[in-house]
Amino acid sequence: MKKDIQIHEVEGVYIAVVNEYNDVYKTQDWNAYIINDKTIDLEMVLIVTSGYSEEKTTSVFRKKLDVLPRKSYAKIELMQEELFALNNTFKVSFFEGNQMLDKTYLFRKNTINLKALQPVPLMDVKGVLVK
Repeated sequence: MKKDIQIHEVEGVYIAVVNEYNDVYKTQDWNAYIINDKTIDLEMVLIVTSGYSEEKTTSVFRKKLDVLPRKSYAKIELMQEELFALNNTFKVSFFEGNQMLDKTYLFRKNTINLKALQPVPLMDVKGVLVK
């Protein structure tokens, strides 16, 4: 029975943490985004985030998107800089057609910083990207 289960690799879906200006509060904020670089819509997207180290664990944050259209992105959450000293995981599950896929994205501690910025697909900004 287990041999009949096919686990497909997730490609074209990324998590990015972007440093951007907040017009309302006049601050530089770090925001996490999910990016769908596929040519198909993702349905019922579930995102579960948390941070951890040997001494600390954050509370769990959950977000649901009914649809993440093809070649688009959506904000997941605002991230406080104190979290960057922790490992931050983003567990993403979604339906692509009739198939459910999932992947865990990991930002290792201290890897989210201004020196690690790189171009982010579809967003025309720089951020820290995990594929």
